[in-house]
Amino acid sequence: MIKLTTSRPRRLKVVALAATTLVLLSLAAAPASSARPPGDDCAPATFDSSLLPELCLSEQQLTTMDDAEVDLGIDEISSSPNIRQIANIPKRAPFDTEASLGTDIAFQGRYAFAGNYNGFVIYDIRNPRRPQLVSQVLCPGSQNDISIYGNLLFLSTDSSRSDDSCDSVVQSASIKSSWEGMKIFDVSDKANPRYVKSVETPCGSHTHTLAPAKNRRSVYIYVSSYSPSASFPDCQPPHDSISIIKVPLTDPTSAELVSTPNLFPDGGNPGRNGSSTTSGCHDITVFPEQDLAAGACMGDGILMDITNREAPRVINRVRDTTNFAFWHSATFNNSGTKVVFTDELGGGSGPTCNETVGPNRGANAIYDITGRGDNRQLVFRSYYKISRTNTNFENCVAHNGSLIPVLGRDIMVQAWYQGGVSVWDFTDSAHPVEIGFWERGPLSDTRLIVGGAWSTYYYNGHIYSNDIQKGLDVLEINDWRTWTAKFVYTRELNVQTQPTYWSW
Repeated sequence: MIKLTTSRPRRLKVVALAATTLVLLSLAAAPASSARPPGDDCAPATFDSSLLPELCLSEQQLTTMDDAEVDLGIDEISSSPNIRQIANIPKRAPFDTEASLGTDIAFQGRYAFAGNYNGFVIYDIRNPRRPQLVSQVLCPGSQNDISIYGNLLFLSTDSSRSDDSCDSVVQSASIKSSWEGMKIFDVSDKANPRYVKSVETPCGSHTHTLAPAKNRRSVYIYVSSYSPSASFPDCQPPHDSISIIKVPLTDPTSAELVSTPNLFPDGGNPGRNGSSTTSGCHDITVFPEQDLAAGACMGDGILMDITNREAPRVINRVRDTTNFAFWHSATFNNSGTKVVFTDELGGGSGPTCNETVGPNRGANAIYDITGRGDNRQLVFRSYYKISRTNTNFENCVAHNGSLIPVLGRDIMVQAWYQGGVSVWDFTDSAHPVEIGFWERGPLSDTRLIVGGAWSTYYYNGHIYSNDIQKGLDVLEINDWRTWTAKFVYTRELNVQTQPTYWSW
């Protein structure tokens, strides 16, 4: 997750990436022994370091990152024998610039829907070896997190805009008329998507998650946003909440904000303790069949009961002030007995896959869910991080992934930005192990260009990865440990709305 804005003090937002290399290089979080709170002088003097909810390293610390074990050249590809690339569609104009970052992916039938900071793209993936671009919609508004439900496509806007149109321009969040929130499109005609509705939400929408109503007549959107300011009329502190939008499926134009539940009545993690201050959530994953949700909320990880879709209740909360800088995302296992949380150390912009940072920061943390009902607890078991070293010009940290629907095992595929793609088994929560990988070499050997796999998901027999700079990659995995996944067909997949793949 990389945020780009000049109008709100939230996470780093970059319009001209080439002109901000020093800023990008200052975003990795510090070791626990040298951690500093946001606002200290670890960013360049020309940059407002209050923009960073996470902790950061000094430039001197970054220059001492140990990347001696790197063995890939620019754009060189390396992989384990069980994974290979079978297709790539490069970004196309007007999404072919460094600042047009590819983001999340959703799936439905023969189509993949890929977000981009400048809008979204629809691909026909009926033949995974030869995917085709169907349409592109230019609608700037970082980060354009994306979901699909029936004929409705949902898009998050998390940069302050002059209005809710796709022709808007950046406008300061200190101006009351500025807009951020959710956009809804009708994509019944994939070649000609139609914008039908917008809903403004407090502090915008960095990410969102769909939670279908129990009667299936509506779908709820859980909107995650954060980093309020007293100077922002529509984003006031303390903002310890999420926003919930209800969308009637037969009349999406009547979608409206129905609640803003306070998840942290005590204020959440105060920060300055080795991890981020909690001022909202970064991302939420729901497990509708079990009425559960897991929230990654900056300085806190939470487990929620969502039996009442409009009033989720926090039933357990955990913190990790030793190794987790920024709680980024969550993934349940198929049985709903585990949660994998990710730490987006450095905001996705730093080189944190190396010996200097080590194996426990910028990693995943595996938690078992113990107990029953409101007595359920998240119990830490272990960390998992890729072992390959990346250069100091490659942003690398744990990012978006999904389950591979394997019978009887817990296996996940995951994006690591320029660390590539990792397939790993966490069936034994205390001893996770990698079973496959695919990786490109750096984009440059002279400057840090933000790139790599943003979202990497398994869908109907193949792995799809939205690369920030390189476009859509399609990978094939052939491994005895994942072969049962080939028997699973999903009509629609939004990874943050987890289905139950196998029941026994």
